[in-house]
Amino acid sequence: MTKPGLDQTPSLNPMFRFQWEEAQGCHVLLYPEGMIKLNDSAAAILAEVQGEQDCAAIIQALEARFPDAGALGPDVLEFLEVAHEQNWIRYA
Repeated sequence: MTKPGLDQTPSLNPMFRFQWEEAQGCHVLLYPEGMIKLNDSAAAILAEVQGEQDCAAIIQALEARFPDAGALGPDVLEFLEVAHEQNWIRYA
């Protein structure tokens, strides 16, 4: 697996749509063949993935949003690594 750099800017793969799914009671990634249910942490990270801010800015935003969670950098980068391997996100 390729680890994302802090200066890389992730964006959602256009084949996926990130949205709240009322019937599932959670955020999901929709794609032509199905749906991926996301836990709260994954949803919080993907909500920041807009193709506008780099990984460092995403981590900073999440740490500001969840100050009691402590340092989130390693966990966010690990999730982004998995999301990239699953082709949910791309890097500019």
